[in-house]
Amino acid sequence: MNLINYCTLEVKKSKFIAYYYEVNNKDDVTVILENLKKEHKKARHIPYAYKIDNLIKKSDDKEPVNTAGTPIYNIIIQNNLNNVLICVVRYFGGIKLGVGLLSRSYLNSAKEVIKK
Repeated sequence: MNLINYCTLEVKKSKFIAYYYEVNNKDDVTVILENLKKEHKKARHIPYAYKIDNLIKKSDDKEPVNTAGTPIYNIIIQNNLNNVLICVVRYFGGIKLGVGLLSRSYLNSAKEVIKK
């Protein structure tokens, strides 16, 4: 497992920190997620998506259904990435974003983190 990049996006006082990792197996993903949860104890959500050959998983981590994991996963597929995990740590800023803006925020975070 290898951290390739990370970036931060702020939307209406909510902070989205995207992480882009190169991973080889599901155990790598588990270790990374555990470490992120320890590092970001006050984060409200840590949705993610990964693709390791035919092994695919996405999680909204208690965000509304398909507003977080799916946009992240779509970026992975659109860019033909493999052996990749993208996680986005969200710190809630006190202002509800609504489903559309929330989904776009996760999508833009994932786009940005693979760009750099």
